[in-house]
Amino acid sequence: MTRGYLDHPGVLAFAHRGGAFHPELEGLENTMAAFRHAVELGYTYLETDVHVTSDGVLLAFHDDVLDRVTDRTGSIADTSYADVQAALIGGRERVPTLAELFEAFPGVRFNIDIKSAGAVPALADFISQHDAWDRVLVGSFSGRRLTTFRRLTEGRVATSAHPLEVAAYVLSPVSGLARLLTRGRPDALQIPHRQGRLTVASRGLIRRAHANGLQVHVWTIDEPAEMSQLLDRGVDGLITDRTDILSDVLRSRGQWEGKS
Repeated sequence: MTRGYLDHPGVLAFAHRGGAFHPELEGLENTMAAFRHAVELGYTYLETDVHVTSDGVLLAFHDDVLDRVTDRTGSIADTSYADVQAALIGGRERVPTLAELFEAFPGVRFNIDIKSAGAVPALADFISQHDAWDRVLVGSFSGRRLTTFRRLTEGRVATSAHPLEVAAYVLSPVSGLARLLTRGRPDALQIPHRQGRLTVASRGLIRRAHANGLQVHVWTIDEPAEMSQLLDRGVDGLITDRTDILSDVLRSRGQWEGKS
């Protein structure tokens, strides 16, 4: 499997949607301003989502409709790129395309969540056209989407586990069984710390993942005490909306590997 994306000397720090809850970025998630802010803080791993417009343009956007974060309404899949560009996030920022992000931040790697079926072939084509095999880690909450993406990219792109694969690691008593159940497909587990009363990011799960060569990244962690708890437990990466807090915590521990 492709491991280039995960070649990093320390803890991976992911700016979730650019750092959606940073005090200076409220209401500006998944905008060029948010991603630029994260990069200026030193982040080299950005998390985003992808949808595709009715005319095939990949957008860095979370929701399947414009309604929540822009001044327009309507389904992304039913809207042309030109019409999406008329929408403003936070009253000021356009919805960026994935191509714009790749061009603006050539030294950055992207964690991409596929949010729609139509985005699957579009993303596979985009990665091939941009020779970006080692610049992305791709995941989805849909096992069907992720399976299709893996087939289209022939295993050349690092992927995180879909929910059934995560369940295999949560429920399996030994690493070998988890690897057998997932057919060794994921490169990383990207998981919540807890799900209800269940601790998903447990020491046992981390141990089983590491035994199979998988990294464990936990989302979306915004409190410093929880960050330190998970880092002490041995997670490989944290995904945060509070880019300021995570960088401070990692610096205080001597684990900040971002740009100064």
